[in-house]
Amino acid sequence: MPKYSPQEILSLIEQEGIQYVDLRFSDPFGQWQHMTLPAYEISAESFEAGIGFDGSSIRGWQSIHESDMIVKPDPNTAFVDPFIEPKTLVMICDIYDPVTGERYGRDTRYIAQKAEQYLKQTGIGDTAYFGPEAEFFILDSVEFGNAEHYSFWRVDSEEGWWNREITSSGYKIPHKRGYFPAPPLDKLTSIRNEMTTILSEIGITVEVHHHEVATAGQAEIDIRYDSLVNQADKLFVYKYVVRNVAAKHGKYATFMAKILPNDNGSGMHTHFSIWKGGEPLFAGSGYAGLSETALYAIGGILKHARALVALTNPTINSYHRLVPGFEAPVRLAYSARNRSAAIRIPMYFQSPKAKRIEIRFPDATSNPYLAFSAILMAALDGIENKIDPGEPFDKDIYSLPPEELEGIPQLPGSLEEAINELEKDYEFLLKGGVFTEEFLQLWIESKRAEIDEIRFIPHPKEFELYFDI
Repeated sequence: MPKYSPQEILSLIEQEGIQYVDLRFSDPFGQWQHMTLPAYEISAESFEAGIGFDGSSIRGWQSIHESDMIVKPDPNTAFVDPFIEPKTLVMICDIYDPVTGERYGRDTRYIAQKAEQYLKQTGIGDTAYFGPEAEFFILDSVEFGNAEHYSFWRVDSEEGWWNREITSSGYKIPHKRGYFPAPPLDKLTSIRNEMTTILSEIGITVEVHHHEVATAGQAEIDIRYDSLVNQADKLFVYKYVVRNVAAKHGKYATFMAKILPNDNGSGMHTHFSIWKGGEPLFAGSGYAGLSETALYAIGGILKHARALVALTNPTINSYHRLVPGFEAPVRLAYSARNRSAAIRIPMYFQSPKAKRIEIRFPDATSNPYLAFSAILMAALDGIENKIDPGEPFDKDIYSLPPEELEGIPQLPGSLEEAINELEKDYEFLLKGGVFTEEFLQLWIESKRAEIDEIRFIPHPKEFELYFDI
C-alpha cells in the first residue's frame, strides 16, 4: 500500500473529495473493528492526539470503569475503501491509554511492532518477512443456529459434489479433486479475479490465485511477502476484500479451518525468512540450501510448536483440520518439498533471496499480529539457543506405519490441549517484553471460556450415534 505522511493524507482528502474517514483496529482475537468520522473531523492533530472511543465494549479490552481509549491513525496504511459510498478513506490505527499516554498492552498491533523491534535488538536480523497463503471457502448459502432445544449447521454450494444428482449442471468438481481444474468446473474464477483486481488497486500485490483441493468453492489468493506488521495489516485488508466481494455476488466467504467433515480444511501456509542489511539469512550450504541460522530457526519453531498453535490455530474448529489424511500437517518434522511435514523448505527457485521456510500448520482464524509475532519469537529462540531441529524427514508421513510414526512428535489434537501447552511453554514469548504475562493470561482464560461454551452443547452427530442406544 502507498505510504503517506499526515499532511499528505489531509491533501488526499481534499483532492479526492473524500467525505468520510474509517478508522480500523483489531480486537485481541482478530476481529476487525471500525468507526467512521466525517472527513472534516480529521486534522493534523488527529494523528498526534488521536481520537477517543469506548474501549469497554471491545471484546477482551477495558473494564467499564476504565473505558476511555485513544486511536491514532497510521497514515501509512491509508486506502480508499472500494465498497463504501460516499468516498471513504480507511486507516489502520494504534491504540493508546489516554491517562498514561502509552501504548495499550492488549493492542495486538503493538505486540507485532514490539516483535519487529526485538528482532533488531537481538542483532540477528532487522526484517522478518512473511508470505501467508490464506485459504477460504466461497459458499452460496450458510445456515447455523444454537438454542436451548437445538443446534445445527448447513452450508451449500453450486460447486458441491453432493449436488451432482439434484442440479441440472453436469460440471461438478469431484470429491477432493478441486485443485486447479479449469472452468466450467471452476465456477469462481471471475470472482477471484475481481478480488485480485481490487487488492491490486488498493496496493496489495497478488502473485497467484486458484481453486483449492476441496469442493464447494475452496479458494486461495496468494499475496506477495512483506515485513511482519505490514503483512499482518495487509491480511486484515485481504480478508475484508474477500468477504465483501463474495457478499456483492450474494455469496459468503469464510476462513473457518474446517467446514466440510470429509473434505480438506482451509489453512494458512506461512512462508517465513529473516534478513539483515538487505541480505537473506536463511540461504546457505546446508540441507535444502539452508543456512545454520535457518536450521536453528526451524529447531525453535518445532520445539515450541505445541504451544505456538494456541496462537496460530486458536479456535476449536482449527483442530478439526489438524487431523491426518487431509493434507494438514500434524507431525512435527521438516523436509524439502514434502508437504506432509509441519515445516517445508520450498525448492521452486535456487536464488538465495528466495530461500525461506514454509510453516504449514497455521490457519487464517488466527490474529496475524499474534501468529506472525509468535512464529518469529520461536525462531529467534531457536537461533539464540542453537536448537538443533534433528534430521529432516523426507518420507510421506501420511503413509507411514504406526511404528515409524512413534518417534515424530505430534501437534495437539484440541484447542484445550494447545492452551495447556501454551501455559507450560510461553517464556520465549516474553523476551523483549513482546508478549506480556497479562496478555497471555487473558488469551488463555478467553480460550478456556470458548471451550466451556461448546463443552455443554450436544453435537448433532451424538443424536445419530446414541439417541436409541
